[in-house]
Amino acid sequence: MSKPILVIGKSGSGKTRSIINLDPKETFIINVNGKDLPIKGWRKKYTPLNGSTGNLFISDDSDKIGASLQWIDKERQEIKVVIIDDFQYIMANEFMRRGKERGYEKFTEIGQHAWTLLFDSRFFRQDLFVVFLAHSEETENGEIKCKTIGKMLDDKICIEGMFTIVLNTVYDDGKYYFETQTNGRNTTKTPEGMFAERRIDNDLKLVIDAARKYDLEN
Repeated sequence: MSKPILVIGKSGSGKTRSIINLDPKETFIINVNGKDLPIKGWRKKYTPLNGSTGNLFISDDSDKIGASLQWIDKERQEIKVVIIDDFQYIMANEFMRRGKERGYEKFTEIGQHAWTLLFDSRFFRQDLFVVFLAHSEETENGEIKCKTIGKMLDDKICIEGMFTIVLNTVYDDGKYYFETQTNGRNTTKTPEGMFAERRIDNDLKLVIDAARKYDLEN
């Protein structure tokens, strides 16, 4: 089974920045909104998909993203990490395109599309990590969770419940961090013993290396 990871945080809190130390030769980015990456020299590291080459694919279509994941799983064995950035815009963009549709059926369909990507991310080859980067939102109760498109979808899917590793980004005193355990208000969680510290550097390579080591030891 592959290893999905969820990273949640506000805009500008370091979600995309956290890929900076990943090896581009082993990393594939699915860029949902086609935005520039906040990494110096990223265009030389991540080149658009061209046939069977390239490590950058721009799409917000859930079917195309799902097909890309299956293709990477089978045909791109050198890829060890797939980044989906930003996940919630897969839902939000579909909602906006379907904004004139009446009724609640579209919410169910949007939720099903999101759920399918999340569910399938567990069933690829064992050495593949699928990392979902997503914005956070604060609920009426003051809890911090993964942003979706409203209560209709939240009633159907608890996104964090589909992950073993959920990290929240923190920007504090000029430095970027990941939280590894809940602070009582957010949905952060990691397996017991994977990290000794409640805060670690904002570095997905560090996280993936720790997850690989944890798997070998357990």
